Amino acid sequence: MRAYVLRFGPYSAAPERRTIVTVAALTVAALALALLGLCQGATWASPAEVLRALAGQGDAVVVITEWRAPRVAAALVFGAALGLSGAVFQNLTRNPLGSPDVIGLDAGAYTGALVVITMLGGTSAQLAMGSILGGLVTAAAVYVLSSRGGLSGLRLIVIGIAVNAILVALNSWIVLRAELEVAIAATAWHAGSLNGVNWEDVLLPFAVIGVLAAGAPILAHAIQQAALGDEIAITSGVDLPRLRLLLVLAGVTCTATVTAVAGPIAFIALSAPQIGRRLAGAPGVPLAPAALTGAVLLLAADLAAQLLLAPISLPVGVVTTVIGGCYLIWLLYREVRRA
Repeated sequence: MRAYVLRFGPYSAAPERRTIVTVAALTVAALALALLGLCQGATWASPAEVLRALAGQGDAVVVITEWRAPRVAAALVFGAALGLSGAVFQNLTRNPLGSPDVIGLDAGAYTGALVVITMLGGTSAQLAMGSILGGLVTAAAVYVLSSRGGLSGLRLIVIGIAVNAILVALNSWIVLRAELEVAIAATAWHAGSLNGVNWEDVLLPFAVIGVLAAGAPILAHAIQQAALGDEIAITSGVDLPRLRLLLVLAGVTCTATVTAVAGPIAFIALSAPQIGRRLAGAPGVPLAPAALTGAVLLLAADLAAQLLLAPISLPVGVVTTVIGGCYLIWLLYREVRRA
């Protein structure tokens, strides 16, 4: 208890100031990358041209506002959603490996989407619903299997990894059994890509993510208390079963909404919360730095995807996998050295 008082009591003001500075810096970085993304394309547009186009003036209005802006907005909002989802699950499991792509939720959302694509034709609404249902069923299975004898973060992660492996095999079987055109489309979509995203694709997902993000501050204090331990959370009046249910629903919905539009974008949810936590120097995994770090990472990854093999644009999931793989190697090396 003494360590708790020293860390979170008298000295709490400094981490809070650092968190505010971190949030401001990440916001500036995200806006700068968004402007760069609007400038980047088949032809370079200067920042002045971009600002004129956003104001409805100049010759590049259609290119900037209808072609590039939806992609940049999707990278910004989807990155924030993935960072927020990762922070939710890492707080829930109290483990830096507790993210949707590790514990099978991405694979479950993909399974739901594959079922829709192969059996129902796959309209945007059907794809979104299939992804969310697939993610929720997977989350329910992992939660029920890991909660026997009391919920354990480590048990949840281990069971989630096992469920993820089963779902990856199931997804491969579904793709192999599908017709050739459907299989090609599903495989390409599985890479995770923002290529060709338009406003019609993102308006509904933006609304869903906006509602979830607006509700995050309401749960922020309870999440912080729960991250300190069950006893402290219960003592401070937190209803842990209700909180965990709400967190799972919010995290799954964030992940599945992104997956429905862009496919599974790996490792943003894993790495963004921990990077944001270290930048902010805050206890637990704060939500705002995690969301903004996710936005910055996905914006940067999408720019890299456009530039690496220009004029060919890579799926952004390829770049995030490389970033996440490097982060995971570093994290495991750090944990081994600590042990």
